[in-house]
Amino acid sequence: MIRIQVNGENHELGQELASMPLLWVLRDKLKLKGTKFGCGKGLCGACTVHFNGRPARACQLPVSAAAGGEIRTIEGLSADGDHPLQRAWVAEDVPQCGYCQSGQLMSAAALLASGKPLNDDAIRNAMSGNICRCGTYGRINRAIKRAAAEGGLA
Repeated sequence: MIRIQVNGENHELGQELASMPLLWVLRDKLKLKGTKFGCGKGLCGACTVHFNGRPARACQLPVSAAAGGEIRTIEGLSADGDHPLQRAWVAEDVPQCGYCQSGQLMSAAALLASGKPLNDDAIRNAMSGNICRCGTYGRINRAIKRAAAEGGLA
C-alpha cells in the first residue's frame, strides 16, 4: 500500500500505482481536476502542486516518491476561493484562458509562504517555471504583490 496525504486527507493506493505520476493519481484516481496537464515534462508549470510545502511538478513526481509527504493542490488552497491570492487574481483580472492558473497560484502561494523579501526579481525567479501562453505576467506580478499586502501568506 502507498499512503499519501492530499489537502489534509489520507489516501491509500495500490502498489501497482507506484510509478504513476502524481498528476494522474490526483486527476484520475482522486478526482481532483484542478491540477492541469500541460507539457508532461515538468517545463510549463501547469501541474504545480505543493509537496512538503515546496512547489513540485506533479507530472514528474512518481506517486511512490510522494508517499509519506504532504501534498496540497489548488483545491487545498482554499475551500471557497477566498485565499488572498485567489481574490487578488480576480481583482487584477489575471486569467485569460485560465489553463495555467492553478499552477501559477500554487507557485505564488509557495513564494508568499517562504517569507522571502518580495520584489520584482523575487517574483520573477519564483514564477519563472510557470508559462502563461496568454502573457499575463504583469497582472500576475501585481496580483502577488496585492495578496502580500493583504497578508496573504499561504
